[in-house]
Amino acid sequence: MGVGIIAMFLGGGWTVDVVSRSAGTRDGLAAATAKALAAMGKPTDTRGLKTFATLPEADWKRISLAVETVTEDLALKQKLFAEMEALATPGCALTSNSSSFPISEICKGLKTQGRMMGLHFFMPAHLIPLVEVVRSVHTDVAHAEQVGAIMKALGKRPVQVKKDVIGFLGNRIQGALMREALWLIEEGVASPEDIDATVRLSFGFRYAAAGPIVQKEHSGWDTTCAVAKIIWPDLNNAKGPPPILQKNVDEGRIGFKTKEGFFKWDDDSMAKERARYERALRKCLEIFKEEGIV
Repeated sequence: MGVGIIAMFLGGGWTVDVVSRSAGTRDGLAAATAKALAAMGKPTDTRGLKTFATLPEADWKRISLAVETVTEDLALKQKLFAEMEALATPGCALTSNSSSFPISEICKGLKTQGRMMGLHFFMPAHLIPLVEVVRSVHTDVAHAEQVGAIMKALGKRPVQVKKDVIGFLGNRIQGALMREALWLIEEGVASPEDIDATVRLSFGFRYAAAGPIVQKEHSGWDTTCAVAKIIWPDLNNAKGPPPILQKNVDEGRIGFKTKEGFFKWDDDSMAKERARYERALRKCLEIFKEEGIV
């Protein structure tokens, strides 16, 4: 995720200071970022990239926007925000790419919460056009809109999340779909292959052309309302993951990382799938650019 965000800024003409405790990450960052820039169709010039091992080493006097992208560890994020607050100039926006924690929890007890907000990207961050700007009750609206304007200038489509809800917009909507899909597999209703085919080749196919709200403007809310009364009461409302998912995780079948999830992978098949996935994303992005959405 971090590499894609770095590429976005570099591709937009920014200079970027990156802090990582991992020497291996720092050593490989320029090459990884150049690859992401190439995928964006941008020059692969990474001279604006500087790396540091600790936060105080970065040149905070010239930093106007900070993006935290560490692992989903609330205590770690809280620690980093406290450190950034002490180091950053008053005008520097402090943002978190957390995909789950409310920004109000990350910033709890800090003095300058008005300039703090979520800035949630989607993987791969250099290709997915949308970014969520998430406000807490303390976030200054003008600060959030300014960060949104920066994202738009960098080629992103920002959305303003006006309430600090868990999961924001994308992950809440995606989570509802994922819960039903996994429970359908758990209950033997369909195979993983057919679940994917159903999403991609039916309503998912339409979503590249119109979001769920506009799509129903086409087809009619009367039908949606009638169907909701029949289907919604029967949808799964489990409070946690189904046993089939928990068993996969417990036994190390977590996808590409271990070369097995619901499907089996090897180096060749993973490389082909990544290339196919990226190619499809770029084609969708071309459509959105033609429409002026991004």
